[in-house]
Amino acid sequence: MHKDASLMLLDWYDDFKRDLPWRRTRDPYHIWLSEIMLQQTRVETVRGYYARFLELFPTVQALAHAPQEQVLKAWEGLGYYSRARNLQKAAQVITNEYGGVFPKKYDAILALPGIGPYTAGAIGSIAFGLCEPAVDGNVYRVASRFWGIREDVGIPAVQKQIRQLVKESIPPDRPGDYNQALMELGATHCCPGTPRCDLCPWNEICDACQEGDAEVLPVHEKKRPPKQIDMAVCLLTMGDKIAVVQRSERMLNGLYVYCLIEEENEPNAVLQLMKEQGIDCRFVKELGEAKHVFTHRVWNMKLLHYELQSPPEGMQMVTREEMARLPFPSAMNAAVKAANQLLELK
Repeated sequence: MHKDASLMLLDWYDDFKRDLPWRRTRDPYHIWLSEIMLQQTRVETVRGYYARFLELFPTVQALAHAPQEQVLKAWEGLGYYSRARNLQKAAQVITNEYGGVFPKKYDAILALPGIGPYTAGAIGSIAFGLCEPAVDGNVYRVASRFWGIREDVGIPAVQKQIRQLVKESIPPDRPGDYNQALMELGATHCCPGTPRCDLCPWNEICDACQEGDAEVLPVHEKKRPPKQIDMAVCLLTMGDKIAVVQRSERMLNGLYVYCLIEEENEPNAVLQLMKEQGIDCRFVKELGEAKHVFTHRVWNMKLLHYELQSPPEGMQMVTREEMARLPFPSAMNAAVKAANQLLELK
């Protein structure tokens, strides 16, 4: 690396970094929470959730002892709910095994539930000054372009090479700021597709900028398209109540949904399938369609209203007010809206 590259980047970061609430603290709990929330989620979305979450759970111990349903409700709308479940599991480990004090060693941080090398590097470097790299998607992109790495960044050996290059470039007096500067550069200038090389502090020493191929880096093997799944979302009402189910499956575990029938959404065929499951109801009407894209699958949903003749086994019957207190995944947003409209009329 160019001997002054780290200093050039830090000077740029000092002058142009965004003012974000988690950058005003060295509290490892706050930094950890922000890093988990920022995975797969935009900064502007995280701002509000971050502040509200810390109001509800101001300490690691408060998070550890909270009911899981309350934690999931606070996470509602952020998606990827395994993040929230692992956050609470890790808080319980910190409370029970470390006396509520966040561990300061990299390996101990890495061993916590839901924390991988990137998050451990971010917490360790920002909160405790450890010279550990924090390599996320932004940093893989920046590093691929800066060092001119033209191999598939999905290959473990290439990822290891990039992590080592970043680690060797970390200035020992400011490891946290340097890791954040790399992330900031990737988020603001060294963007996917067409980077803003004219504004980059490294444009004169960046390999890809000099070679003119920054737009095609990093190299990614083409991903398979997500699987399309037809899904009937059955709104089963009885008087002023509606049936909900708490998921026990790995996907959306612990969250509430309505009665879901996969691979079928024709009303009478769905009715027959529900009757085979012992659900006694009659079809009322279709309420529209919705779509939700997960990482590896797409739910193409049809919202169907049925009236129950008797409460179904294995489901909870809840009022509109009770439903509002339950954590639902964003995949159910359209269904929740339709359910509220149905119960309003009761």
